[in-house]
Amino acid sequence: MRRCDWNALDEQARAALLRRPAQRAGEEVSRAVAAIVERVRAEGDDAVRALGLRFDGIAPAALEVPEAEFEAAEAALPASLRAAIDEARERIAAFHRAGMSAPYALDTAEGVRCERILRPIARVGLYVPAGSAPLPSTALMLGVPAQLAGCPQVVLCTPPRRDGSADPAVLYAARRCGIARVFRIGGAQAIAAMAFGTASVPKCDKLFGPGNAYVTEAKRQVALLEDGAAIDMPAGPSEVLVIADAGASPAFVAADLLSQAEHGPDSQALLVSDSRALIEAVAERIEEQLARLPRAEIARQALRSSRLIEVDSIGQALEVSNRYAPEHLILALRDARAWLPRVQAAGSVFLGDWAAEALGDYCSGTNHVLPTAGAARAVGGLNVASFQIAITVQEVQPNGLREIGPCAVELASAEGLHAHREAVALRLREVGA
Repeated sequence: MRRCDWNALDEQARAALLRRPAQRAGEEVSRAVAAIVERVRAEGDDAVRALGLRFDGIAPAALEVPEAEFEAAEAALPASLRAAIDEARERIAAFHRAGMSAPYALDTAEGVRCERILRPIARVGLYVPAGSAPLPSTALMLGVPAQLAGCPQVVLCTPPRRDGSADPAVLYAARRCGIARVFRIGGAQAIAAMAFGTASVPKCDKLFGPGNAYVTEAKRQVALLEDGAAIDMPAGPSEVLVIADAGASPAFVAADLLSQAEHGPDSQALLVSDSRALIEAVAERIEEQLARLPRAEIARQALRSSRLIEVDSIGQALEVSNRYAPEHLILALRDARAWLPRVQAAGSVFLGDWAAEALGDYCSGTNHVLPTAGAARAVGGLNVASFQIAITVQEVQPNGLREIGPCAVELASAEGLHAHREAVALRLREVGA
């Protein structure tokens, strides 16, 4: 990891320091994804299989997971893992249920009732990555809010394993969320298949889920194409920023940085601290812990674009963090909650030494599908409302028209929209008669 002094850098160097690795490959990824999307649109299942063979080394004859595979998956999982998935699901459901939006109605004038009603999105597609590691936790993070929202059609795509099967833990988690249709498709081709539909994969109205730079770019592109699908948010390569003071545990901080680095080579981990001694100690612990990690090589690749940043104060560290707008923000501070009001942009915040980011990944209850690449400046994490449509309703009685109609007539006249004016004035004349 590169070490640097924030206050020794000019503005250009600071911007370069906080640049995500995926951004540097933007144009190349964009061109590759555009070709994949166009091919899937044109060739459907044939393209999906060919691209699966090319990128995943496997092209299952049947893209959809059969019922027997779900049953075999559950039987194959250790009881302890099934119990952990069930436990996590209940905690995630409890947290998301508590935050659900509610419909409401209000009389804005006598005889004028305005309402906001909620409807589930009819057809949703979920993407669960499994490129370098299967992620049953993501199936829970996507499936639970979709289930709570009551979406009538939910499909899930996940990359196949080398033997052509889907990961058993992902299948079990999907079933625990009421998902009956799972497809063994990965990468940008999965996004394109769900966005436009194929002979096997139903067309979806909105797509959800994290992924690598190719998946994220595919989501962006299909959202812009005619007859494509809406998307949840930019949720690409994982990232964490840790703000730690001199009292933080170097071992804990190193472990949190590595837990993000092991996601993939394009992940990024940043430490920002006002303590040079802490930074040096964390660097040592990272090397010690790396030696014990099975995914050490993946983590090492991610650490090449990760940073150890020294600042003058914790206040300045928060300024750096808000500028970066991390997916995950860990405040390894002595009075972490006192600093929370200074956080302006982050996907999810972890307060204090004991709130390991990995707890949020799995089972604290919050959602781990979060905005990346700086999108946390304007977008929040996934929740039940992400799977719903909010529709407004207005009901106007004759006395209500008399009450608010003149206001509409005056505004329409000022804007020069005479048909708008007449649509109201005509009714006013009628109720006046």
